[in-house]
Amino acid sequence: MKAPAFWNEKHGRAAAPLTRTLLTPLSWIYSTIAKNRYEKVQPTKLSVPVICVGNITLGGSGKTPLAMTIAKALLAEGKNPAFISRGYGGSIKNPTKVDPTIHSYTYVGDEPLLLAEIAPVFIGKDRLQVAQMAIEQGAGCLIMDDGFQNPYLHKDLAIITIDTGVGHGNGRVFPAGPLREPVAQAVLRADAIVLIGEEKQPNLTGFTGKVLRSYLQTPDKAPSGKLIAFAGIGRPEKFFASLRAAGADLEQEIAFADHQPYTSKDVVNLFAWATSSNSKLITTTKDLMRWPEEFRNELLLWPVELVFDHANDIGSLLQEVLPKCR
Repeated sequence: MKAPAFWNEKHGRAAAPLTRTLLTPLSWIYSTIAKNRYEKVQPTKLSVPVICVGNITLGGSGKTPLAMTIAKALLAEGKNPAFISRGYGGSIKNPTKVDPTIHSYTYVGDEPLLLAEIAPVFIGKDRLQVAQMAIEQGAGCLIMDDGFQNPYLHKDLAIITIDTGVGHGNGRVFPAGPLREPVAQAVLRADAIVLIGEEKQPNLTGFTGKVLRSYLQTPDKAPSGKLIAFAGIGRPEKFFASLRAAGADLEQEIAFADHQPYTSKDVVNLFAWATSSNSKLITTTKDLMRWPEEFRNELLLWPVELVFDHANDIGSLLQEVLPKCR
């Protein structure tokens, strides 16, 4: 799904006012259902800590890069983290440990395959069952990639990520805007907020926890020659902008929907465009998970890594939960 233009703050006050007005009653219903869900469910406390990395908007906000950074920090401390995920985009619903040697993104989703390069990943529709499987197989702490709105697991550390480039969008709840729930309601359940990007901090009224700054670090210099950049992520324009900032000679910028599978037609067309313009194809590591394996060596990759503004911020973020991990 591509976010409609009126979800963005830049266009929100002027664009599609009638559409927003018509959708607002649905937003009230969506908010009420979500609020009732949180209030009626008693979350289950597990035997190991649960670190939840989530957001309050639909689409990408840097959750997965932050989850990966946290896992690396825990591994460096001698801990045994495991990721738990719904496996969005995959067909497997029962609790399953991801095995990249046998599972493709069509079974487990693209993000779990990316996470599996760092630590064990367990997926499934029922997060409680998935978490219990991970613990049974030796996980000493769990990193919940997404799931801030899931009420069934007790979260020992609940982190909200915010892409400062878009903030809260037009500030309205889905479908009138990009919010999964009102901001004031969400921050009451958060222990920390990680801002990703250099733009202005959005309104966080009512939040009293830690607010940390971070950014997505990319290579200093883009590959030489003409490039065709393509991506199916939350904000493809951010990927394109980082390439341009690194001096890339972009012949084309092609945006797909987030998590969109690459069909054989997409592959043929992209290679044809690259050949006709004497260009090379470049994409993200997440998109690589959805690209046919036999053609992956023909792509250039533009990796990103989440880095905190201050070296001790990751320690500050994890200081309360780290002693409980094993």
